[in-house]
Amino acid sequence: MVTSFLHPLRSKHNGGLHDLEATIEDQLETLRDEIAALTKLISKSNTSKKIRYQAQAGYDDLLSRSEDILHDLQDSYSRGAREMRETVRRHPAATIGAAAAVGLLIAFLARR
Repeated sequence: MVTSFLHPLRSKHNGGLHDLEATIEDQLETLRDEIAALTKLISKSNTSKKIRYQAQAGYDDLLSRSEDILHDLQDSYSRGAREMRETVRRHPAATIGAAAAVGLLIAFLARR
């Protein structure tokens, strides 16, 4: 990076006090820049933690809702299958007629 806190003095012989002040000012400016960079980095880190937490909460919510939807679909499928079996048992001739009609329709469409 920029000069460190232990940066050697620019000139030990000529204008020693002026050079010492300039060096201290340079080091202070460097420290300010480093503190600003660290503050920015910490801010980004906190933001990423918040985003990660929100994403995890969203994922958990999505997983929970998808499990609920899957359970509802399974119940609906079971109910539909039960109703279909009951309809076939009550009306076997109509079921055979409907199946034959669908078969003829598919055959007719396949010829085209």
